[in-house]
Amino acid sequence: MKTSFRLFALAGVMVLVLALFPVGVPLTAVASSALPEVPVIGKVTMVDLGAKECIPCKMMAPIMEELEKEYHASGKAAIYFIDVWNHRDQAQKFGIQSIPTQIFFDKDGKEVYRHQGFMSKKDILAKLQELGVQ
Repeated sequence: MKTSFRLFALAGVMVLVLALFPVGVPLTAVASSALPEVPVIGKVTMVDLGAKECIPCKMMAPIMEELEKEYHASGKAAIYFIDVWNHRDQAQKFGIQSIPTQIFFDKDGKEVYRHQGFMSKKDILAKLQELGVQ
């Protein structure tokens, strides 16, 4: 019974934190006040919405850095990280319920896949390939 209450309380705190604090910064070198337009029309886009201080988000950080170098910098796909604690309007815009959340958009800007929680590089690459990114 106490464990259930603790989980319920923790979930409540997470919802409260998401409601009170903002959403993020793109992974690429863009000023935190100048968020990119997501999705990028004409490119497959992947956005990871999280916070720099959440544990699963910290686990995603090196993966996102690698993807940014491999795909975003080369123009193969648009890859962004948005910190929802710094830009809460983005959490509302994307309907974020828990972090991290990864959203994939096709070249037309249509959301085609959403995942909540840690997502491995292997799974991200598979989804990007499924969307036509080589």
